Amino acid sequence: MNHGYVHRWQLGPEAKGATALGLMAEEFPHSTREVWAERIARGELTDEGVVLAADAPLFPGQWLTWSRPPWEEPPVPLHCQELYRDAHLLAVSKPSGLPVMPAGGYLEHTLMALVQRGAPDARPVHRLGRGTSGLVLFSLNTPAHRALSAAMRSHGLSKRYLGLASGTLTAPAVFEAPIGPVPHARLGTVHAASPAGSPSCTRLERAEPRGADTLAELELVTGRPHQIRIHLAHAGHPLVGDPLYLPGGALADALPGDEGYLLHAWRLSLAHPVTGAALELEAPVPAGLT
Repeated sequence: MNHGYVHRWQLGPEAKGATALGLMAEEFPHSTREVWAERIARGELTDEGVVLAADAPLFPGQWLTWSRPPWEEPPVPLHCQELYRDAHLLAVSKPSGLPVMPAGGYLEHTLMALVQRGAPDARPVHRLGRGTSGLVLFSLNTPAHRALSAAMRSHGLSKRYLGLASGTLTAPAVFEAPIGPVPHARLGTVHAASPAGSPSCTRLERAEPRGADTLAELELVTGRPHQIRIHLAHAGHPLVGDPLYLPGGALADALPGDEGYLLHAWRLSLAHPVTGAALELEAPVPAGLT
């Protein structure tokens, strides 16, 4: 069991005319309306200490607190490998299956919680999907975090991945399908290829046959959510075992965090945010991608 979670926030214009149950089900669709009704009935939702009923009217500016009691989180591999550390940066390699940040049913079974046990000030500079293994970079102080975030925005970090794609790919190639939110039956929206999405770019640098499939080395030029999975699927070559992104850009009845594919954040090149020295980091390749 974890230690539970307390979320406090101030309501905006969306609260006008809403009820407690209606707003929670609308704003937090990770749980069904029935689940929210049960939570509110247990007294988990309060307004400055006053327990709210499901039909309690809400208003903009109101402060709400959701106190989720401790729960048993799904099992995940609770380990990581330290690759680099100094006074400003920490780089680790995470296993497939371990979320980077708290979300959904994961709070303490995350890479961030694991790293912060030994480095309380560590903050992830970027994220990987739960099913993706490999390099994650953490800052250890505010100046380093600002510098690394700026480098991310200006494409000052070079990120290379290895993935097992279905079918035959030929390198070099460039994938540039725009990526943005599209409708999804279970989550409302998920990121996928969309003409109305944001510009995105993935470069295929190397392609080696693996039977009927291809071991692909890819450079992530932009950093949209699930970008490599989306671009390969849109090109007709989804990652082998991807439960969500299908050939041509179609979506299956699955969730982005569902596992089954092989994708590894392999190499990261950057200038040190304090010294300016060139850093070349590499995460050991898992057996399925060697």
